Amino acid sequence: MTGVLDGVMGGVLEGGARGSLDRAGYERLSRSLAGCGREEFTGELRVQGRPGGSFHLRGGLVVGVESPGAPGPEALLLRSGRVTGERWTELVRSSGGRRWPEDELVADGCVGAAQLRVVCMLALQDAAFAMVAGRVEECERYARGEGAAEPVAPVGVGETAGRLLQEAVRKLTALDGMACPVRPERETPAVTAGAEAALRERLLTPLRREVLAAADGRSTARDLAFRLGRGVFVVTVEVARLLEERLLHCPGGPAPVRVGPLPGLGVLPRVQLPPAGVAPVPPADVAPVPSVGVVPVAAPDPGPGGSPTAAGATGDAKPPGPGGEGTAGPPWAPGPVGGGDGTPEEGDGDGGGPGWEGVVTLAPVTEPSGVRARADPAAPSQGLPRRRPGASGITEALGRGGRGTGWKGFFRMGDEPPR
Repeated sequence: MTGVLDGVMGGVLEGGARGSLDRAGYERLSRSLAGCGREEFTGELRVQGRPGGSFHLRGGLVVGVESPGAPGPEALLLRSGRVTGERWTELVRSSGGRRWPEDELVADGCVGAAQLRVVCMLALQDAAFAMVAGRVEECERYARGEGAAEPVAPVGVGETAGRLLQEAVRKLTALDGMACPVRPERETPAVTAGAEAALRERLLTPLRREVLAAADGRSTARDLAFRLGRGVFVVTVEVARLLEERLLHCPGGPAPVRVGPLPGLGVLPRVQLPPAGVAPVPPADVAPVPSVGVVPVAAPDPGPGGSPTAAGATGDAKPPGPGGEGTAGPPWAPGPVGGGDGTPEEGDGDGGGPGWEGVVTLAPVTEPSGVRARADPAAPSQGLPRRRPGASGITEALGRGGRGTGWKGFFRMGDEPPR
C-alpha cells in the first residue's frame, strides 16, 4: 500500500494538479492513511483543515468517509426521489433513531440493497475528493472504543486508501485541465443573458438546468451541490463547462478602496534637516523665523533682608555707564558679564559678580519644527548669564577657612584639622 501511495504522489507532482493541490497536506494525509493500512488499524482518522472530515477504517481498509464539504448519503438518496422526506422520517423513527436505516429501507421496498451500496460508495468518494481538494492541517487517529465515532453509512467491502486517494487526485487533475478550471469552494458563478435564452429553448440537461436555476452569484459549487443534493465533483464539473460555454460567469470582487488624504487637505512636504553647521532655510511660502530670540523670565533678587524682590522688574535699575560700572539694566536687555569688560569678577568661583541682581534668564526660541535655533555667527556675543554672588556657597566657605581665594583653596580646606 505504501508503494501505491508513493506512485500516486509522484503522479500528482508531475501532473496538472500541482497548482491546486495542497502538497504538504496531501503528504500528511497519505502518510497517515499508509500507517493505518500497515497496522491494519480499526477506528477513525480525523482530519483537521478546510473542510476537514473523518476516515473510518476497519482492518486498514476505508469503509466510510464523512466531510462537511460534501453531501452525505442521506442527501443523495432523498434527492434521487425514491424516498420522500415524510417516509424517511418514519423509517428513522421505526429504526430507533439511527441516522442510516438501511434495513428498514430495503424492507420497505423503497430502494434495493445494491442501490444503497452505490449511494454509499458515491458519498464516500465525494467526501474524499472534497478533503483532497481543500487544505489538510492535521491528522489524528482514534481507535475503536477509545473515542472513535461510528460511520453513518459504512460500505460492506472496504476500499484501500491508495486507490481512494488516487481517484480523488485524478478528479482534481481533470478539473485543473479544463478550459475554465474552478474550485469547489472558491468561485461564485452567476447566470448570463445567454443562459436565460437557453433555459427558454429547453436545450439543456436536467442537471444543467438545475445549476443555472440555483446559481445566484453568491453560492460556490459546493453550496450548489448541497442545495441540489448532488455530488460536489459532478456539480463543479458542470459549473466549469457552463463557464466555458459562457452560460455562467464569475463576478469580479468588490472595487478596491482608494487610500489617500482627506478631501481638501494637501500633502504636507517632508521636512529635511540641514547638515551640521548650516542654518535651516525656511520655505518660500513661510514667513522667516528669527534665528535667535530671548524670552524674558523674571528671576528673584534678594533684598536687604535676604527676601527675594523683583528689583529687575521695577524699572529702578539703570544701564551701565561708559566704564561699565553701575547696576544692570532692564530684565529684557542683555548686560555685561561680571564687570564692565564682560569678565567674571574676583572672589566668586562660579563667575558671579555684583550688579546681577534681577538679571533675567535668556531662553532660546525654538523653531516650529522643534529644531533648536542656531545663533547667527555675525551677531555680537551677548554673554552668558551668571548666578548671584553666594549662590554656590564657595565664597562664604572660603571666608570661614581663611585660606585661598579660589576653588583650589576650597578643596584644600578638607586637609585642616577642625578649629
